[in-house]
Amino acid sequence: MTLSVAHLSDPHITTGPSAQAPAAGLRAALHHVLALDPPPECVVITGDLTERGEPEEYAAVGEALGAFPRPLHLVTGNHDAPEALVGAFGGTRFLGGGTTTTYEVEYPALTVAVLDSKVSGSPGGRLGPAQLSWLDRVLSRRPGVPAVVCLHHPPVPVGIPFLDAMGLADGPALAEVVAAHPRVVRVLAGHVHHPVTAAFAGSTVAVAPSTYRQSGLARREGRPATPANPPRSCCTWRRRGRPARPGSPTPCRWTAGEGPGPRRHSGSSARQAVMFSSSMYRMSWPSSG
Repeated sequence: MTLSVAHLSDPHITTGPSAQAPAAGLRAALHHVLALDPPPECVVITGDLTERGEPEEYAAVGEALGAFPRPLHLVTGNHDAPEALVGAFGGTRFLGGGTTTTYEVEYPALTVAVLDSKVSGSPGGRLGPAQLSWLDRVLSRRPGVPAVVCLHHPPVPVGIPFLDAMGLADGPALAEVVAAHPRVVRVLAGHVHHPVTAAFAGSTVAVAPSTYRQSGLARREGRPATPANPPRSCCTWRRRGRPARPGSPTPCRWTAGEGPGPRRHSGSSARQAVMFSSSMYRMSWPSSG
């Protein structure tokens, strides 16, 4: 059996004159997810759900999600307001049925752990000891089951100085927790508006681009430009075979869909660092059963 997760991020839904484009981008990405065959186990949207964190914007998020038929989990970003997010979606499947922005969802063959890296008044992120202890407990409950850890701020530098200055302050502390749990198959993040993959604590960080607009790859100081018409592609991750020992990387491959760029890359997932334009990640790996 093969499991997969569809990863979206940063829709920046808003209201008023600017509302149409971000809502259309999110709807298009969700429509793409529904076309996947076989369908993913679940969908994760890793934060910046709204532009300003206003209740009316979360109502618009709800409208964009509509009656989406697949399991879908929301993550808090720096543009979000946790209280308003819970006010709109608390008790629903979008927050795992709970009323907090830190939660876990246990599927038969997959654990999804959602963290809240929001720091009030700051574009940067931090988890803090309490969340990291909670994550360690969650991952310890089912050590033989693959797990996906989800947050907004990438826990590693992405090579864009403007964004690295507002990354996750306690990324090394998160790395310690992830390294202690070899069945963490991905750490999913957003924030960058540009796709990035990188080795992280024996696992792999996957940063999804925005469903709305992308950041340029600005390797110098200064705010990245927003490309007018960035190329689009769909990335599919498949894990083949099993680790030789717990925590060791397995070979994986990805194939790009529409758009320019390479069609296939093979190698160790722990050594990949790939950057390309996309609107969605889909990752898959063998289940533990």
